[in-house]
Amino acid sequence: MLIMGIDPGIAISGYGIISREDSNCSIVEYGVIKTPAGLATPQRLRQIHEGYLDLMEKYNPDAVAIEELFFNKNAKTIISVGQARGAALLAAALSNIEVFEYTPLQVKQAVVGYGRADKHQVQQMIKAFFRLKELPRPDDAADALAVAVCHMNSYKLGKILFR
Repeated sequence: MLIMGIDPGIAISGYGIISREDSNCSIVEYGVIKTPAGLATPQRLRQIHEGYLDLMEKYNPDAVAIEELFFNKNAKTIISVGQARGAALLAAALSNIEVFEYTPLQVKQAVVGYGRADKHQVQQMIKAFFRLKELPRPDDAADALAVAVCHMNSYKLGKILFR
């Protein structure tokens, strides 16, 4: 099974693609889609959308797991992240890939075992889980890998419970 995790953002949108075969899990690729700050929002969203379309076409994941929005006091930030999230969701829909959504609390709980874990704890667990030599960077890519791991764990649990 190939899972693409997405941590949406307008300036930096993280992605992580993992493969799970039997009990073996490995990273296929991870990184970020960056958009320049001076670019108009529609062009930034287009770059994000096209970046995800390209990745989905290249890897053809079985599922896309994306982080849900959480309430933020800065309305401008939450709107731009929501727009970037929409661009990623549209790419998955156009690629006919099923989407699964997880809250930050669910992701942290699944990866660290504690829903209020900080970014560094998440990175450390991803490093340990995949036996990496160093922390996955940038943070957005590590978060996307965590979203993918969250889905892998949820999917595996669902198959056990609903046989």
